Amino acid sequence: MTICTEKLTKEELLDKVQADAEELFRNGTFFCSESVVSTINDLLGEPFNQDVVKLAGGFPVGMGKSGCVCGAISGGQIALGMVYGRVKGQPMDDKMFEESKKLHDYIKNEYKSTCCRVITKEWTGDDFKSEGRKNHCIKITGKVARWVANELIEDNKIQVK
Repeated sequence: MTICTEKLTKEELLDKVQADAEELFRNGTFFCSESVVSTINDLLGEPFNQDVVKLAGGFPVGMGKSGCVCGAISGGQIALGMVYGRVKGQPMDDKMFEESKKLHDYIKNEYKSTCCRVITKEWTGDDFKSEGRKNHCIKITGKVARWVANELIEDNKIQVK
């Protein structure tokens, strides 16, 4: 569902994006990467059909439960590609690498790692069986969606009130 961004202040919009991404994960609609992609696609006015979320399907729990790169980060990278990515024949937008690195560095600074198994080491092996683990991942998902939205607002890709 498209978000009417120009009726919201920056903080209201960021709160909504974070809450929407968290709720998609919390209610079982999607996992981390999928929630970020779906929420940012909605924020952008659905420039991509909802099937774009399928592209994020292999990234939850650190790339297919391998525990590697956090799925929320992967979803955030896909979301950045929605705006800064390219199609065949186009030159690479330098902003893609800049924003991609900034997202990596943001999570690394927040959690000291970008690796799912490190970020969730307190719950090793429980694979979302505990409410604590799920809530921790929901929070990261919301923070990544909010971070991406903020970057898009700051770069005038999203207009707010």
